[in-house]
Amino acid sequence: MRHTEFWSRMNQHLGEGYARVWATQYVMADLEGRTAREALDAGVPPKQVWAAVWSALELPASER
Repeated sequence: MRHTEFWSRMNQHLGEGYARVWATQYVMADLEGRTAREALDAGVPPKQVWAAVWSALELPASER
């Protein structure tokens, strides 16, 4: 997964305006206590960050 696909999925599920806000404020244990933005900036692969977001948002398996 590329960063563009990650952000596309975030926008799809949270809306363009809220996706970036959520990604900078919501801390996830699956990302070692980081936000999605912090994890991406630290070099965590977007696919791994998406898995944490998917779990946090309790999205259906089809969105994994």
